[in-house]
Amino acid sequence: MTKPLQVKDLSKSSKDRLIIALDAENTAAARDIVSELRDFVGAFKIGLQLFTAAGPSIVRELTDSGAKIFLDLKFHDIPNTVAKASLEATRLGVWMFNLHTLGGPEMMRRAAEEVSEFCEKENVKRPNIIGVTILTSSDASTLSAVGIDHEVSAEVERLALLAMKCKLDGVVASPKESSLVRRAVGRSDFMIVTPGVRPANATSDDQKRVMTPGEAIGSGSDYLVIGRPVTGARDRSSVVRDIIKEIDGIN
Repeated sequence: MTKPLQVKDLSKSSKDRLIIALDAENTAAARDIVSELRDFVGAFKIGLQLFTAAGPSIVRELTDSGAKIFLDLKFHDIPNTVAKASLEATRLGVWMFNLHTLGGPEMMRRAAEEVSEFCEKENVKRPNIIGVTILTSSDASTLSAVGIDHEVSAEVERLALLAMKCKLDGVVASPKESSLVRRAVGRSDFMIVTPGVRPANATSDDQKRVMTPGEAIGSGSDYLVIGRPVTGARDRSSVVRDIIKEIDGIN
C-alpha cells in the first residue's frame, strides 16, 4: 500500500530553508559571501573545493562566528574511518554533514552511533547526519556505466530507506525525487536536502536533474542548496531575496 505523503514542515521560514554553497577558491572569497548573505539565508555549505584549499580552520572560523555550516565532504570509506571522520566533523561544531549511502549500512550505523554517543557524553549538540543518494549530475547512463541497472528514482528511494533504517537524519536528493522520498519514508521529520536547484532564469551548469526553488519546496524538499546562481551574481542579496519571495509563495 502506498504511504500517504505527509505534510511538510511549515515551521521553517523561507530564509531558514536556504543553504548557500561556498564553492570559493579561498577563505577571502568565502568570507565575502558569508558577510554579504548571512542575514538573508539559513546556512552555508563548505564542500571539497574550499575545504581542500583552506582546511578545517575555515569551518571553525565560521562556526565560531555563529554561522550554521553544512560540511559537504561526502564521507565514503571503511566504517571505522568514516565514524572517526564524523567525530571530527562534530568537534568542528557543524550543523550538518553528509556521507555516501553507497558506503553501506554498517558505515552509516557506526557513524550515527558514535556521533550520538560522543554528543551525549560531552553534552554537545548533535549535528544532523544525512546520506547522499544519487548525485544530481548523474542520470541513468551514469548509473549504468558503474554497474547500477536500476532507474535513478528507484535507486534513490532504496538508498533513502536504507539511510532511515541506519538512523540518519535525512538524505541529499535531487528535487526530482523529493516527493518520492517523502512518500517512501512516510515521515515529515526526515530531512530532504536538495541541490540541483536553479532559479527560472539560471543555467543548469553541470546539473542534470533540476527544479526551481518553488518547485523543489512544493515537491517536499526541506532545504535547498544553491551555489553559482547566487554566488556568481553581481548582486547576491537581490537574487536571494527573489528566491525567498518564490518560496514564500509556496509556503
